[in-house]
Amino acid sequence: MKLKLAILLALSAILKTASAQDSLFIRKIYDEALVNGQSYSNLNYLCKNIGQRLSGSANAQKAVDWSKKLMESYGFDKVFLQEVMVPHWVRGEKEVGEIVADGKRIPVPICALGMSVATPVNGLTADIIEVTSLKQLDTLGEARIKGKIVFFNRPFDPRFIGTMMAYGTAGDQRFMGPAAAAKYGAAGAIVRSLTELIDDYPHTGATDYDEKKIPAAAISTKGAEQLSALIKSGKGSVKFYFKQNCQLLPDAKSYNVVAELTGTESPNKFITVGGHLDSWDLAEGANDDGTGVMQSLEVLRILKVMNYRPKNSIRAVFFMNEENGDKGGEKYAELAKANKEEHIAAIESDAGGFTPLGFGFTGLPAGSLQKINQNWKHLLEPYQADHLLAGGGGSDIGPLTTASPNVVLIGYLPDSQRYFDLHHSAKDVFENVNKRELELGSAAMAAMVYLIDQHGF
Repeated sequence: MKLKLAILLALSAILKTASAQDSLFIRKIYDEALVNGQSYSNLNYLCKNIGQRLSGSANAQKAVDWSKKLMESYGFDKVFLQEVMVPHWVRGEKEVGEIVADGKRIPVPICALGMSVATPVNGLTADIIEVTSLKQLDTLGEARIKGKIVFFNRPFDPRFIGTMMAYGTAGDQRFMGPAAAAKYGAAGAIVRSLTELIDDYPHTGATDYDEKKIPAAAISTKGAEQLSALIKSGKGSVKFYFKQNCQLLPDAKSYNVVAELTGTESPNKFITVGGHLDSWDLAEGANDDGTGVMQSLEVLRILKVMNYRPKNSIRAVFFMNEENGDKGGEKYAELAKANKEEHIAAIESDAGGFTPLGFGFTGLPAGSLQKINQNWKHLLEPYQADHLLAGGGGSDIGPLTTASPNVVLIGYLPDSQRYFDLHHSAKDVFENVNKRELELGSAAMAAMVYLIDQHGF
């Protein structure tokens, strides 16, 4: 009995010592990020010297070249490119949208949805029919829809505390709405922008087609409110006119950009942290996802400058083509499988550079989330990044499950309240990123990578 008690006391002392060491190391991570952090200055260069980075574009290639040189300048163990073929969609001339009612033409802000086809050269004018769900299309049928422009006008549900949930429940009208309308003979589709904010900024984003393709555009929320009010007024027929010149060119060669700190004990076991380098073309792609890639790079920079030699290999990956194809994430997983790499965990930062709250986990072994909260929550609590929740991941890291079925997918969780004010719109610029919030996020991610490397799950 005395021996058992002695063993328990010894184990307790060891655990307390380890926890104290972890606490001290994490404090040093935050000191480095907040005093010497480079996420913000690197993001400034990416946004202001390169700008938008739509897959297949010249700017996307400029971003690849610059990112590789930046990684090399930090002296990581490895820096390399992964070739990947990506869709090359171009927007063309600025779009034109007009409500046609009572003999008047009322201009409203629109933008083509990513991967949409163009309208006829002179534009498209047709009667417009408003719906708030895809199911309504089934009820209306071809007789009511054929030849018309379908106006999808379901707003964000404000009752969700996390705005990602609102995006998820409203997003199907953009992802699948145009294809669904095309099945009933619609001439085109206009989709309410995916934001709760009422303003004059349309928000783009990819739409998926089946065989039949119709032109599809996003309308600003203010324009959507105006259009809906005119339709509901019953004062006469309401038509809509829009013109867009987008086209899909042949696939283009591009690259994921990868930096690595090679593991000292298990070099073929990996912890990946990443975001996507590509962006939509309406702005600079600051919060979507310049912040994510720069935070991921900062994780490696911080650990290297602290002379930390990881047990497992740690990678920062700048994925290409998340916005309109996910080809970068698929290629990374394909090469991981071919190279027989075992991925322990993958963290994705793709929710903006706002104040860190914590992390969401998918694929943990049974009981591990409770264990993580018991052992790690108190270490992250002083930095207010201690929300350790079930459910997380990201579209770039999701394919890794095909290469490493036991990989734990982790989504970095910043405050989401302002993200969709900017998301996919002309407002997603560097000026809307806060330096301190961004550097705090880099530190939180570095702390999580350190804890996983030291203790696993």
